[in-house]
Amino acid sequence: MKACRIVRPRLAEPAEIPDAVPQPGETIIAIRRIGLCGTDLKTYLGTNPIVTYPRVIGHEIGAVLEQDAEIRGTVYPPGTVVTVNPYTVCGKCPSCRANRPNACRENQTLGNQRDGAGCERFAISGDRIVPVPDLSIDQAACIEPLSVGFHAVRRAEVRQEDTVLIIGAGMIGLGVVAGCVARGAKTIVADLSDAKLATALNLGATVPLNVNNRSLTDEVHRLTNGDGPDVVIEAVGTVRTYQDAVRVVAFGGRVVYIGYAAEDVPFTTKLFVMKELDIRGSRNATMEDFHDVAQAIRSGTIRVDEVITHRFPIDDIDKALRTWAETPNEVTKIVVEVN
Repeated sequence: MKACRIVRPRLAEPAEIPDAVPQPGETIIAIRRIGLCGTDLKTYLGTNPIVTYPRVIGHEIGAVLEQDAEIRGTVYPPGTVVTVNPYTVCGKCPSCRANRPNACRENQTLGNQRDGAGCERFAISGDRIVPVPDLSIDQAACIEPLSVGFHAVRRAEVRQEDTVLIIGAGMIGLGVVAGCVARGAKTIVADLSDAKLATALNLGATVPLNVNNRSLTDEVHRLTNGDGPDVVIEAVGTVRTYQDAVRVVAFGGRVVYIGYAAEDVPFTTKLFVMKELDIRGSRNATMEDFHDVAQAIRSGTIRVDEVITHRFPIDDIDKALRTWAETPNEVTKIVVEVN
C-alpha cells in the first residue's frame, strides 16, 4: 500500500509499504486525510531530534472504520468516521500513575518515535480510536492538533475573567484561541502573519497583534494598561518567545509553554520570584481534550474550513512539505488526501 515517507532530510516520497495486518485487539481503519504537523516539517528539514530515517509520518488522522469495531463498550459499523489518539501509554511511569497519560515517560507518538498512520490502511488498538460519526473527514483530521491547544488552556486554568496572550497563530495556537473562546476569556494573539491573525480573529480572538518589527512587550502592555495579561500561552518554541512570555505576563500570572525551543533558554529568574509566577509545560492532549474539540466543532465554535489552507494528494507529499518549508507564513494547515 502507499504511504507518506520521509527518506532523509528534504526528501519525502509516496512509498510502497506492506499492507496493514491487525494484531489481537487492533482494528483496521482506512485513512482518508493526513494533517501535516510542525514535527513533520522538522523531520523533513532534519531538525527533529527524536526521529530516525526513513520515517512514515502521520498522526493527525481522518479515517473510517473498515469493519464493525467495539470501542469503549459501543459497537460502531463500517464507514464510521474516526480520528486517532496517536500517543502510547505505558500505564506504569509517574505521569501515568498520576493520571496524566498524555505526558507518559515512554510515549511514542505516531510518525515520530515510530512509523505513523500516513498510509492507506492502518492497524491500531481500539482504545486509541476516537469515533466521531457526526463529523466530516476533514474535521476529524483537525481534532488532534486543536486538542493540543485545548490541553494548554486546561493547564493554564483559563477563566472567563482572564486576559490571555497567545504567542503564535499556527494550528496549535489556533487551538488555544478556540479553547479560550470556549471559556469566555479575552484573547490577544501575536504572530508575524496577517493571514494567520485573520484566521485567529475568525475563530473568536479579541485582538490580533502583528509583532513584525514591533515590541511584543510594549504592545501588550499598551493593550493591558501596563498590567500584562493574566495568562500567556507560548505556541512557537523560540528562545525569544520563551523569554517574552515571562517578561510580559502580569504579576501573579500564569505561563504555559507548548513549543519546544531548540536551544537552552537563559531567563531573568528574578521575574519568576518577583511576579510569583505559575510556569507550566503542556504536552500532547488527553481523550477529554479530543472530545472537547469535537464538541466545539459540532457547535460551530471551530470551523475547520478556515484553518485548512492547502491540500495535496499523497503522491505530492514532497511538494507539500517543500511548500511549507518555503512559505511558512502562508501555511496554517496542510492536509494530504489519501483516497
